[in-house]
This record gives sequence, C-alpha cells and structure tokens, in this order.
Amino acid sequence: MHRFLIHKGGDHVGVATSDIEAGEKVVGVYMDDDSMVEVEARGEVPLGHKIAVEGCEAGGDVTEYGVRIGKATEDIEVGDYVHTHNLKSARW
Repeated sequence: MHRFLIHKGGDHVGVATSDIEAGEKVVGVYMDDDSMVEVEARGEVPLGHKIAVEGCEAGGDVTEYGVRIGKATEDIEVGDYVHTHNLKSARW
C-alpha cells in the first residue's frame, strides 16, 4: 500500500498520504504512470507534506508537478522531509 504520491516522473518530491515515521520504509506511486518507488524516511513527514524521492544539492532546483517549486537551501537526500527548513519557495 502506498504512503505518498508523486505527481510526475522526474519530480524531486512526493506528498505523504498519511503520517510517515522516521526510519519507515514507504512506497510511493507516480501518478503519471502508476510506477512505484520505495524510500526510507530520514525524518517524520506529516500527512500532506513533502518527502524527497530524488536527492538535490544545496542551491539546486526542486521540482513537483514537473515544474520548479523552489531551491534547496541545504543538501536534500532521498527520504528527507522537505519543507521550509530546506526549501526556499520559487513563489516568494
């Protein structure tokens, strides 16, 4: 059973469909082709928040929905919780 959804192949993040605990191995589903990916959560990820499915170096673009949503403010590794502590929004 999946625990998060990724909108498009190539996205750096998925969205948790339930709370995820640190250390859990969880499955995500790509919504564009129904393929799956498994990651180990490196921190708690609350329902509706982002989990990294691709790593990104500090300063790199982070994508969701196939578009840039912001820049990583620190290195992001697969399974990291992605939020304002490590992502600067592209909107403001």
